[in-house]
Amino acid sequence: MEPPDELALLLELAAEAGMRVRAAPSAGLLESGVCRVKDELWLVLVPSDPLEHRIRVVAGALRTHAPALLDSRWLPPALRARLEAL
Repeated sequence: MEPPDELALLLELAAEAGMRVRAAPSAGLLESGVCRVKDELWLVLVPSDPLEHRIRVVAGALRTHAPALLDSRWLPPALRARLEAL
């Protein structure tokens, strides 16, 4: 599975888990991450961050905040291995 496909699948899972995905401007002062806004979990992704970093951010948020969703789904073996390596 190619990294862009991994990110796309992870973002689908994040949306299904109720996480809000937002793109931040590439101002150079921000980095992709997870934050809570009121009662919502937001994934803030900076397009200029390396693809691998954005994948780790989304995968980490899913492992931390939606493990039951991940456990209940079939995932491509390469993506499952990446998630378990976190």
